[in-house]
Amino acid sequence: MEKIVLDFSNCKYASEIHKVIKEAFSFPDYYGANLSALWDCLDCYCDYDLIVYIRGFELLPDEFNDYKIKILEIFARVSEKSPNIFFKIIS
Repeated sequence: MEKIVLDFSNCKYASEIHKVIKEAFSFPDYYGANLSALWDCLDCYCDYDLIVYIRGFELLPDEFNDYKIKILEIFARVSEKSPNIFFKIIS
């Protein structure tokens, strides 16, 4: 099973959140750095077993609380559609 770590510990802006995601998943340069692009890229990301560890999510500024919920909803939708992909918050 492949493993990816998304470490949001040092993110203060939405652009930094998407930079972490883009780099961890090796998304293409045309990744739009928004929630729609996140869904689009993850929806067709892979057909192999993958676990994504999420670190530092609780450290994101409070102003991102709604954004964090939307990101988690996307992760949940991806897991539902592709049961071989798991997301787990580790800290």
